[in-house]
Amino acid sequence: MTTVFIDADACPVKAETISIAERHDCPVYLVSNSGMRTGNHPLVRNILVSEGADAADDWIAETIKCGDVAITADIPLAARCLDKEARVLGPDGRPFTSQNIGSALAARELNRHLRETGVMSGGNAQFSKADRSRFMNELDKILRRPTP
Repeated sequence: MTTVFIDADACPVKAETISIAERHDCPVYLVSNSGMRTGNHPLVRNILVSEGADAADDWIAETIKCGDVAITADIPLAARCLDKEARVLGPDGRPFTSQNIGSALAARELNRHLRETGVMSGGNAQFSKADRSRFMNELDKILRRPTP
C-alpha cells in the first residue's frame, strides 16, 4: 500500500493531499515540528518531530519506502526520497524525478549563491490556483499508477 508523506510545516496543499489520498485509501503522514490540526481522520497521522531545521526531513527520509509518495518543496529532501525509490511531487504539481533532480539541486545552489552575493533578491514565485490544480491532477495520476 502506498503511503503519502507531507513535509507539512509550510505545505500549501495539505487538505488537497488528504482529500485525494482518501479517494485512493492511502494513509497520510503530516510531518512537522509545529504540529497540525487534522481532526480524527482515520487515514491521517500527525507526526511531531523535535525542533530543528532538518528534523522533519530526516524523519521522512528515514521512513519512506519504495513506491511511497513525498510532497515537498525541499529539493535536498526530494533527492533523498528519490534515492529510496519513492515518488516525489512539489506542492506546485511538478514532479521531482531521477532525470530532473540533478538540475534542480544545481539551480538551488546557484540561486543561493546569487542571493548571498546580492545579485538576486526575493524568494519563490507566488503559489497560484494553477499550481494547486496541477498538483491535484498530478497527485491523482501518481496514486492511480501501480507502485514500482
